[in-house]
Amino acid sequence: MVPTILPDLQFEEAIEITKIYSVAGLLGCRETFMGTRPFRSPHHTISDVGLIGGGQFPRPGEVSLAHNGVLFLDEFPEFKKNALEVLRQPLEDGKVTITRSATSATFPARLMLAAAMNPCPCGYLSDPRRACRCSQMQIRQYRSKISGPLLDRIDIHIEVPSVRFSDLEGRKPGESSRAIRERVNRARAIQKERFSGAGISCNAHMSGRQIKQFCSLCPESKKLMEMAVDQLGLSARGFTRIIKAARTIADLEGSAEIRHHHVSEAIHYRSLMPAMIR
Repeated sequence: MVPTILPDLQFEEAIEITKIYSVAGLLGCRETFMGTRPFRSPHHTISDVGLIGGGQFPRPGEVSLAHNGVLFLDEFPEFKKNALEVLRQPLEDGKVTITRSATSATFPARLMLAAAMNPCPCGYLSDPRRACRCSQMQIRQYRSKISGPLLDRIDIHIEVPSVRFSDLEGRKPGESSRAIRERVNRARAIQKERFSGAGISCNAHMSGRQIKQFCSLCPESKKLMEMAVDQLGLSARGFTRIIKAARTIADLEGSAEIRHHHVSEAIHYRSLMPAMIR
């Protein structure tokens, strides 16, 4: 679903992706140009080097192969914990630096991380039709595989309930991917104009100074954010990521101002995190 609604790939982005795939030796004789956003979904048994990059002669890993695209990690807690922790640098800086005794290499890694995990080891916690068989200790151990600092760098946390067969069989057609993508492209065009000459192209890459410039909040929204910080125990990073998400929600709606309901929606997408790290 995610690849079908991503914004159109710009020529400059395509050049960056092509360079990475060329260095990795993944371009064939016939395919010499990457014209679509990458979607990478490595298995949880992948090595640290395979995920982050490295080797005697440094090569890009999955995080760099997903540059300007999506890195999907299914069964998130099953990945090696030290490999997951190394993800914190590219999620924060948009690049990976690999240092060896003879050389050092830096690869770009601005990506959208999408991860999926069960609520508990058996998968039935909070399921209304099946009882969870896990103890509280097992649930805590399972969730502790994902550290708070790593979760803090993921903008949106959503719990997805199980779906009944009747709902799957008789579901009504929803909004098409084409329509969603058009809305995403319109929002990205707004952002591209907003950051013209600033060296960035989307809200996710805003600096603290740019957040103050482009993300002013009304008094009602400020009060809502204050309540969220107190009740959810948000870090400074979590606070800024909610503001960025609210700015994007407003752009998708075509609103020049960040309104109260935009902030409320962004906070809702973050409210799962405290339960995850308890």
